[in-house]
Formats: sequence, C-alpha cells, structure tokens
Amino acid sequence: MHHLLLPWSQSFSACCGNRLTDPTKEREKNMEGVKHRTLSVNGINMHIAEKGEGPLILFIHGFPDLWYSWRHQIAALASLGYRCVAPDLRGFGNTDVPASPTAYTSLHVVGDLIELINAIADDEEKVFVVGHDWGALMAWYLSLYRPDRIRALVNLSVVFTPRHPQRKPLDTLRAVYGNDYYICRFQEGGDIESEFAQIGTGRVLKEFLTYRNPGPLYLPKGKGFGHPIDAPIELPSWLSEEECNYYATKYDKTGFTGGLNYYRNLDLNWELTAPWSGDKVKVPVKFIVGDIDLTYNAPGTKDYIHKGGFKKYVPLLEDVVVIEGAGHFVQQERPDEINKHIHNFFQKF
Repeated sequence: MHHLLLPWSQSFSACCGNRLTDPTKEREKNMEGVKHRTLSVNGINMHIAEKGEGPLILFIHGFPDLWYSWRHQIAALASLGYRCVAPDLRGFGNTDVPASPTAYTSLHVVGDLIELINAIADDEEKVFVVGHDWGALMAWYLSLYRPDRIRALVNLSVVFTPRHPQRKPLDTLRAVYGNDYYICRFQEGGDIESEFAQIGTGRVLKEFLTYRNPGPLYLPKGKGFGHPIDAPIELPSWLSEEECNYYATKYDKTGFTGGLNYYRNLDLNWELTAPWSGDKVKVPVKFIVGDIDLTYNAPGTKDYIHKGGFKKYVPLLEDVVVIEGAGHFVQQERPDEINKHIHNFFQKF
C-alpha cells in the first residue's frame, strides 16, 4: 500500500457482466489458460503470467500484491481480445529478490519493465499499461522516462505527484504523520520484518488486504495492526481463504523485504529524479480510486485531483473515476467495474 502526501459495451456484458454464482468456480475459471514463464530481463529472472492474443496490456502490481492481484482483469480482458501480461516485480513472488536494498529504485524497476516490453512486444510497439499502488507509481515513472512505449495508461489508487524540489518525501511524511506511520515504520531494514514474522505471514497479508479505514495506517512498534494476533479476521466476499493462501505461500518463500525495499527507496528516488523536476506525464490516462481508499483520503489529495492540480501535471488525463464504497484493493474488490473501465478506455486507442 502506498501513498505520499501532496503539497461497457455489449460484448463486455455478454462475456463478463454476470458474475458466476459460485466464487470457487469463478476463481478456477480466472486461472484457466494463464501461462507462466520466466524471462531474463535487466539482470534478473522475472516471472510473468500471460493470457490472450491481441494488443498487449502490461499489468503492474503493488504491495503486498503479486501478478495474482490482476487475475480477474487477465481473464476478462483476454476474452475481449487483448494479450494480458502481468509480471511479479523484482522482490516479489517468483521473480528474483536482489539482495541490495538500493536495487529497488524507480530506475531499476522501470528498467525491468522496459526490457520486459522489449522481450515480449515487437520493436517500437507501444503497449497499454494498468498499474495499482506501487505499480501505479512505477507506471507514472515509466510514463515519465519512456512515454514512447506507452499507448495509454489506466492507473488505480495512487495519483501522480510532482517532485518537490526542496522537500524529501520521508521528511514530509514524518512531519505530517509521525514515526508510527506505516511508511516510516518500514524504513529500517529488518525491523518491521521481525514484527511481521511474529504476527505470521498469512495474518499480515490478511491485515493489509482487508484494511478499509480511510484514515492513515499506523503500526506502532510492538503493537502490530492494533488487534490481538489471535483475533479472527473476517474476509470480505471478494477475498477467499484460498486466495489469501496463494499470497501467503509466495511471501513465505520470499519474505517481505523485497516489497518493503520499494518504500526504503523513497528518498533515493527523489534524489535520482531531479532531472525530471517539473516534468509532466504526457500519455493518455484514466485514473480510478475507491472513495474509502487511504490514498484518496490523504490530506490535500481530493483537492489536487478535483481542482486542477492533477490535470496540470497529467495534461492528457481524460477521466477520473471515484468508486463509491470501494477500498484500496479496488481491482480485486470491484473487478467487473474495473474491467469495464479499462476496456472502454483502451478501445479508444
């Protein structure tokens, strides 16, 4: 989960409009025909899941997600004539986990994505991109660094925030939220990992995936997520034990450090992106966020989105969709709506 402070067409309804009544059958259907392979890109081995033929859509996940967070989108959009490709980013799932904490900057991750596009797409081909959470942030960076490879972008949850030339991100976050704020707690290598180990991988993932408080997330030292470790967590209708178990088996293998290292590079990203200070995102964009997402409710964000700031820095922003009653993991919580929005937007191109 990530945020920074700021200063249907008929064909669709026919194939995906009606939810299957049995969620287990639907989950099995979503995984049917998904192919998995590992590619060598940018010095790492990257796992990708893919399905379908046609124009390429690259799906970029966030934390604590995996390629798997796009399972509903892959099934739906593959059936609508797209080639859907979702990698596990470096540090996640079945992709390599580089040991160096500084190997997780936006330049590394965008480097991986560009080499992935080069490996799976025709030379010079522009691809569609969909990002969520850290994946949205990396999609913004991808748009800044290599707009020549993007046809259009649908980003979920995290807005594009212009770089503040005088203010490092962590200083800002600490000043506004204090040291118990989750991004601040993530900074010290090994610290939060040892707490997560005590709570247990499956439990930690459920805490994140079911978080629906629009306010900021605090993780005071030694207090975990604020509930007793044995207190039951009720899963929402859109998330099953089976799906949680898929995530848990992957994080049991890799640990959380790779994903947490994205947060640990916030200030380094800020330093490295000085050449792009004041630059704008110049690709066509649709932005979608749930109205109870903690990112949407961060101080200043709603004004920035709705009063012209966002459009100023993303001049080709065509649409902002706020989904009522939806939380942070919107593509899993409201897959039909998200699939429809993606399809309708990309059809224009």
